Amino acid sequence: MRILLTGAAGFVGSHLAERLLREGHQVLGVDNFCTGQRQNLEYLTPFAGFSFFEADAERPLEVAGAFDWVMHFASPASPPRYLKMPLETMRVNAEGTRHLLELALARKAAFFLASTSEVYGDPLVHPQPETYWGNVNPIGPRSVYDEAKRYAETLTLAYRRTYGLPVRIIRIFNTYGPRMDPEDGRVVTNFIAQALRGEPLTVYGDGSQTRSFQYVDDLVEGIVRLMAVDYPEPVNLGNPEEYTMLELARLVQELAGTSLPIAHEPLPQDDPKQRRPDIRLARELLGWEPKVPVREGLLRTIAYFKEKGTIGRLP
Repeated sequence: MRILLTGAAGFVGSHLAERLLREGHQVLGVDNFCTGQRQNLEYLTPFAGFSFFEADAERPLEVAGAFDWVMHFASPASPPRYLKMPLETMRVNAEGTRHLLELALARKAAFFLASTSEVYGDPLVHPQPETYWGNVNPIGPRSVYDEAKRYAETLTLAYRRTYGLPVRIIRIFNTYGPRMDPEDGRVVTNFIAQALRGEPLTVYGDGSQTRSFQYVDDLVEGIVRLMAVDYPEPVNLGNPEEYTMLELARLVQELAGTSLPIAHEPLPQDDPKQRRPDIRLARELLGWEPKVPVREGLLRTIAYFKEKGTIGRLP
């Protein structure tokens, strides 16, 4: 297949592109390096089927030829990044999604949207099934991401209903692994970077809030399986194994071989108190569930950052 993939230099996008290339597909990667890393393209350029187009996915893309898939994975995804780029985040998920849906329609391609568990907001239902409508503050600072993704889902399904466009939507729960930007501000990279620098680990609030963490290879496996199934509505992809932030901090300390203190900071506005996916649909529809335990995935991620030496004064 020939696949257009936005966000190809990003953490998830580069892993997905590599998987598709290894399976023999052609991938045209698109990125403007707003949050993507040029070094991630080093994993893709050795493949003959890979080509790259530096462009902003919020604008119409001038690309030639037929495509089997248009896959939209371009967006700032960590709170520090999208809070610094609120308008860009909204545009790439709103205008960018519309332009890419039009491109898919024009080229008779299927469309794949990377959405997020953030559409559930600070959930009042736990764990969160796809049928839950969410509890999102529509005017809070985080809404530039939450509401943009909710709109992107709505738009995607409107194209499905209006034009019969084949679409897929995934809601990605917290994902981690090699190729993450160590400065992106997400909790896993924060903890690993601080542990490897010998700094106190920053926990917001009292640390009782929970998240569920899936290794990137598991996410990519779910994406590939969903491509092969005709199901247009959102599907949760995440690991139901739930950790408090204090539990995660202590696990990273253990795996990094440190015994650093924990520094508490105020909880950010609208920060969800709990987050865990209900993955019954993914199990039934795709035969999918996470395979990589959190402990093993964190060890791989810590080893990657040590090997790459991207976190300053590594021990």
